[in-house]
Amino acid sequence: MIAIRTRILAPTIILVILGSLALALLALCDSHREIEEVYDAQLVQAARLLQGILQRQDPQQTDWAQIGAALETALERSGEGILSHPYEINLSFQIWSQEGQLLVRSQHAPVLPSPPAPGIHDLLIDGHDWCGVLLQDGGQGLRIWVGERDDLRQDLIQRIVQHTLIPTLVGLPLLAMIIWLFLGWGLKPLQRLAWQIRARPVDSLDPLDSGPLPPELEPMRTALDRLLRQLRSLLERERRFIADAAHELRTPLAIIDIHVRNARQASNEEEREEALAFLQQGVIRATRTASQLLTMARLEPASYERRSLDLVVLVREELAELAPLALGREVELVLDNESDCPLLGEPSAIAILLQNLISNALAFAPRGSEVRVRLRQSSDQQVVMQVLDEGPGVSEAMLNRLCDRFYSEGNPDGAGLGLAIVEMISLRMGGVLHFSNRDQGGFCVQLSFPRQVHP
Repeated sequence: MIAIRTRILAPTIILVILGSLALALLALCDSHREIEEVYDAQLVQAARLLQGILQRQDPQQTDWAQIGAALETALERSGEGILSHPYEINLSFQIWSQEGQLLVRSQHAPVLPSPPAPGIHDLLIDGHDWCGVLLQDGGQGLRIWVGERDDLRQDLIQRIVQHTLIPTLVGLPLLAMIIWLFLGWGLKPLQRLAWQIRARPVDSLDPLDSGPLPPELEPMRTALDRLLRQLRSLLERERRFIADAAHELRTPLAIIDIHVRNARQASNEEEREEALAFLQQGVIRATRTASQLLTMARLEPASYERRSLDLVVLVREELAELAPLALGREVELVLDNESDCPLLGEPSAIAILLQNLISNALAFAPRGSEVRVRLRQSSDQQVVMQVLDEGPGVSEAMLNRLCDRFYSEGNPDGAGLGLAIVEMISLRMGGVLHFSNRDQGGFCVQLSFPRQVHP
């Protein structure tokens, strides 16, 4: 996997280099054109200066040799003294009369067979390109040409361009290095966070250090803290399940072992049958305890899939499944509802809740009685479910302990987990669980759920 710094820096540097080179190329072309324009303007200015000097001279009486020598001497001083400059142009000049007669020409000027047309032009003479300008003086009848060799001009332009381009070429590596350093500085908080995670003990699930972090790293720390909390919760559930299983299965298994020994040591068939009967009861109780423990372990995760359902239909199905158990105890199961009860929940979890409540009610209901499941919709958008039996009820002192794990009141075959599971499911659905003794005798378990869906 490529490092983050490389993933960020490589495209950035490539973009900076390509962008800088593109801008430098555009600037080079524009600068070349502008410098050409400046040198052409200097040629025009030099021609006008010559025109100004010659305006008061009579072409017929002027000593053109003397003027040519003076101008030649001035041009030869170019590049000398304190006023010299490396970008001075190397001028050449020629002057013709109105009739086309050459009056004077500088030493290095090209030999032109005839005066060119007025204006700025490029000429190819003796293998050299010349840039020149011809100014026609109508007052004195003179044609003044000033020019310079194009190769000398291009040499000057090249030097100017090099001085412009070199800082860019030298600055790009320096800029890349600075970007590299600043990027490293910007990634320091991420490196500190990684170091903090590496430095933690292997078995530590505590939240990360709450020190200041850039806004971009806060979601990462929040996600890591959430993951650590989930891991801590999972480990805690695992430890609790192992502890509960070890605690609750130890006694039934020890009792089973005793009944097995009694069956082996029985002196007659009657003692053996009695020991086997106790053994069967112990196996049933251990199986019920293990089943309830696994149910609690499956229900403990914090999230589950909810969907819309009709509570009346679900209760009717569960009562039909539990009907054989009720017939065996000679107890009638009754569904009491006025209308449909739409609800948002998990069908499997509600089915487990109903099985525990009805099984618990059947365990205490006397023969010939009934267990009634009553469903109502309250005016405050609540679905109320009551499970009513005609058993002995529960003492007031024990009402608050009914949901304690492994606590069983008056049911020696129970594992003491049924109502704890009911409470867990109720809390997950946002419901309220309430226990009470009925005035006419019996016990009532009431659950109120937020409907959360429209009927």
